[in-house]
Amino acid sequence: MTKKLLIIGFVWPEPTSSAAGVRMLQLIEAFINGGYEITFASPSVKNKNAYNLESIGVVEVAIKLNNSSFDVFLKELNPDVVLFDRFMMEEQFGWRVVEHCNTAIRILDTEDLHGLRKARQQAFIDNKPLDTSYLFNDTAKREVASIYRCDLSLLISEAEIEILVNQFKVDASLLSYLPFMLNKVDAKTSETLPKFKQRNHFITIGNFLHEPNYDAILYLKKTIWPLIKTQIPNAELHIYGAYVSQKITQLENTKAGFFIKGFAQEVNHVMQQARVCLAPIRFGAGLKGKLVDAMQNGTPCVTTTVGAEGLYAPMQANGFIENNPQEFANKAVELFQNETIWNAKQANGFKVIEQRFNKAKFQEQFLNQVEQTIQHLKKNRLQNFMGQMLLHQTMQSTKYMSKWIEEKNKN
Repeated sequence: MTKKLLIIGFVWPEPTSSAAGVRMLQLIEAFINGGYEITFASPSVKNKNAYNLESIGVVEVAIKLNNSSFDVFLKELNPDVVLFDRFMMEEQFGWRVVEHCNTAIRILDTEDLHGLRKARQQAFIDNKPLDTSYLFNDTAKREVASIYRCDLSLLISEAEIEILVNQFKVDASLLSYLPFMLNKVDAKTSETLPKFKQRNHFITIGNFLHEPNYDAILYLKKTIWPLIKTQIPNAELHIYGAYVSQKITQLENTKAGFFIKGFAQEVNHVMQQARVCLAPIRFGAGLKGKLVDAMQNGTPCVTTTVGAEGLYAPMQANGFIENNPQEFANKAVELFQNETIWNAKQANGFKVIEQRFNKAKFQEQFLNQVEQTIQHLKKNRLQNFMGQMLLHQTMQSTKYMSKWIEEKNKN
């Protein structure tokens, strides 16, 4: 009998705008390959960048926050699996799933650890080292509570699993390592990619609404790009990303070779035209989609330790990892000018894609883990006392606040 999956999306997937959109489509593909009937529901407004899920056989449903119409929809659908896209959706709809469809397994896709990203950003602003005073913030408390309430939580980075287990003492049995799931870049594909001398310019790309990306652009403009320009006077940096605003466009300086290009209709095309990708990310979490795009398109990169987290180790990077701005600039220039090093770093990226993000391997492991969770659901929940405690009615402030809002909206 075909199993039913309900995905409750924070937003409608936008794979051309963000790594989160790409990630969601990868999850959907995995479940399709597992034979699931999929319904994607979201309370957000769909915009022009949203992917047409119906084109791949996924049913699209608009749902409302703080509205019992969702309960009726849920009972009629009666899914076997419910996947929450980020902890905020579990907070809003998780208690309804428990009340009306408790036999369904509840999976949380964290995307990245929001609490970690917030902690790093605040520590960066304060110019202090990251410690538990930053890590144990209110967002982290909400996020970890959501992890406990779910039967399985998906983590895109091994580093984030280590933080949850070692710092927050989360039981590892509740966590699943599921990075990007990618096809390898085979020899035939790599041969068709533009070569070193066919490429030009530097590139950076990312959703401009994402604070780590905006900070990286400012850092490039004020600090790193001038250091590169002193060594390569005619260099150009092309900056792409979704959701361009005035505060972004006003950063453009064509005389300095600093170009705001805006939304990229075809990421692979613009990445393949560039010689070097720059990603001086100073805070954030998860895996950086721009660096994955760079590896897939044979574009070596320079990034920071935060940018590289979860991507390469124990393998060699498809470029250089530098935190010092002068060294960052020096390595960028070296990659841009040295064809031998460039070719070697490009080859590293292809190996990383094949060995660390193998689609077939991770899809199989994930679907097996979901099946095991279904089969041992009762036992697993009995062993998760913290989750039971957080689901207890005296702990469900979100539930009663939602009911209050619904009643208020009727008046």
